[in-house]
Amino acid sequence: GWCPLSPTGAQTTQLLVQPPWRPAVLWDRVTLTCQGSGTAGATTWYKDGRQWGQNRRNHFTVTERGTYTCERPGSGLSPPVRVLNDWLVLQVPARALLEGDTVTLRCRS
Repeated sequence: GWCPLSPTGAQTTQLLVQPPWRPAVLWDRVTLTCQGSGTAGATTWYKDGRQWGQNRRNHFTVTERGTYTCERPGSGLSPPVRVLNDWLVLQVPARALLEGDTVTLRCRS
């Protein structure tokens, strides 16, 4: 995959998931929030790699499965977040995990 970076070489736009589990599932009423140093009112959203809708707000509740990213001028493109609508999903906490961490897994159906 490709991962555009901000001019300083560090990716500063983040896509927060609520509830904080990945992969996210549509039936959890997932809210995505775009955070970055760029202008909040100028958020651009992408779904499955294509610009999506006219939503310029920094957060919204997902109504369709897909892979979402957001972009803020000056801070770049966020890492992607997948939202599934599967019958059975194994989830991990939506945070950075390091080798040796104790992790709670959730099996959802």
